Amino acid sequence: MQTVTRLFDFPYYQLEKYDLEKAFVTKKKGNWESISTKEYIDQANAFSRALLRMGVKPNDKIAIISMTNRTEWNICDIGTLQVGAQNVPIYPTISEDDYEYVLNHSEAKYCFVSCQEVLDKVLAVSGKLKKLKDVYSFDKLSNCNHWSEVLDKGADDSNQNELEERKAAVQPNDLATLIYTSGTTGRPKGVMLSHNNLVSNAIHSSTRIPIEYGNADALSFLPLCHVYERMLIYLYQYTGASVYYAESLETISDNLKEVSPHVMTAVPRLLEKVYDKIIAKGYALTGIKKKLFFWAVDLGLKYEPYGKNGWWYEQKLAIARKLIFSKWKEGLGGNLNTIASGSAALQPRLARIFNAAEFGLMEGYGLTETSPVVSVNDMRNGGFRIGTVGKALPDTEIKIAHDGEICIKGPQVMMGYFKDQKKTDEVIIDGYFHTGDIGEVDAEGFLKITDRKKEMFKTSGGKYVAPQLLENRFKQSRFIEQLMVVGEGEKMPAAIIQPDFEYLHQWAKENNITIPENSDIIVNPKVLQQYQAEIDACNESFAKWEKVKQFRLTPDVWSIDDGHLTPTMKLRRKIIKEKYMALYNDIYGH
Repeated sequence: MQTVTRLFDFPYYQLEKYDLEKAFVTKKKGNWESISTKEYIDQANAFSRALLRMGVKPNDKIAIISMTNRTEWNICDIGTLQVGAQNVPIYPTISEDDYEYVLNHSEAKYCFVSCQEVLDKVLAVSGKLKKLKDVYSFDKLSNCNHWSEVLDKGADDSNQNELEERKAAVQPNDLATLIYTSGTTGRPKGVMLSHNNLVSNAIHSSTRIPIEYGNADALSFLPLCHVYERMLIYLYQYTGASVYYAESLETISDNLKEVSPHVMTAVPRLLEKVYDKIIAKGYALTGIKKKLFFWAVDLGLKYEPYGKNGWWYEQKLAIARKLIFSKWKEGLGGNLNTIASGSAALQPRLARIFNAAEFGLMEGYGLTETSPVVSVNDMRNGGFRIGTVGKALPDTEIKIAHDGEICIKGPQVMMGYFKDQKKTDEVIIDGYFHTGDIGEVDAEGFLKITDRKKEMFKTSGGKYVAPQLLENRFKQSRFIEQLMVVGEGEKMPAAIIQPDFEYLHQWAKENNITIPENSDIIVNPKVLQQYQAEIDACNESFAKWEKVKQFRLTPDVWSIDDGHLTPTMKLRRKIIKEKYMALYNDIYGH
């Protein structure tokens, strides 16, 4: 039996064990196009043979930049890894500057792009790319070689022996991929993950996902350039699940109905959107139907696993499932019973309601540097606690440092940062990776994330926001004395602002606005209009997901004495948030 120790062993394992008719399915121009496990391997081999003919050496880097998930991505991935080269997936919407940096820093020899939009960005910096030899596209474009030329170059299998030698030379602890993470300031860091990092994570994570091996369909839409979705694609190959690639985030609900998947991954923001849509439908109902709908919702929001709410609750829940929640399931394809949520904190209310409705929503925790999964909930064997990120994976040790920081030791911990020993040594100490997150492990082994050591946070869409960068830009406005960006685990960033009252009163006087007190001036429509203009101007410097979408002004001055600021004038984020919890709740509708 084929054993899996390197990433390119997964397809061969799948062929031997499941031999799927539909290994990968991608929707193109309205039609679902599939390839079997055998075709997947044949195309990956052709790709590998072509790379050999194109002079690709062991440890060369091949970049892949795709706007959407598609079968070609996986063929390129396996084809690259088989020759001992490494793939460098790049997030398509980063700036041209970052394209230039990543392609140069990784020393990518070839680049595969999905479409015209990505190609234009690569071409814009092509004059500055030192090592890049050529670019190929998955879509047929007039100004780029099509990737089928590579497959054609590898159609002749006369160099298959050379390929077999290359494959045999690849060891489990060899570098497999460089994944560049967004830096808080400065440049992205290239996380080096070995074959074993990802193989062990996929195999260990598979023990926590209750799907029927060899008989499950998975819907995939989170970007493959992120380690989370990519690791799960290997897991699906290992468990014999057919992978369907959704067309886009906008078409998810249609794709769910077409595919009727058993399993999918999600970020909390998507689940919030799904929930909001369902609730909106509830409000559109009338009479007894509406009453029943919200009775079921209220019941679901009180859900505790393992019958902890008692017999009478379970009886009512059974009725709610039959009358209401079954319709929710139908709306998402009818078969969905496992949703793995990661990338940002999940609101406990969503964990309750989705599990009450039998979607099997399980939250996990991890980082790019840990390939990514550290811990994950599992409904089976008492392995699920709402408000936690579950128990550690097999072979994974979680240690809480004296300052509360979560430290990880295990086969998933990265090799280090590419070309940056200094940063590597800062985070890997005595074999433990220091996550920068604060947490605790309870007596039963469940991990709970309680705070962030680093101030950077993720929105519920899984996008990183670096508050200091935003704050420093916003404080350039004469109207703003202090500002704190909030929004961790929420759908968007927002700001709580202490105005520069001296300047604001002066401006109000010049504009014939006479209001005596700070508490009056901060709710004045003309003042709010002015602050909106200031926010809009500052927002122009930032990417769409970083922009501050809402703000609230505070009537008092933030001070050291009142606890807003440290003696060195740094924001005491936790305290400020607590002081203005009413404003925070008003922003996010809590």
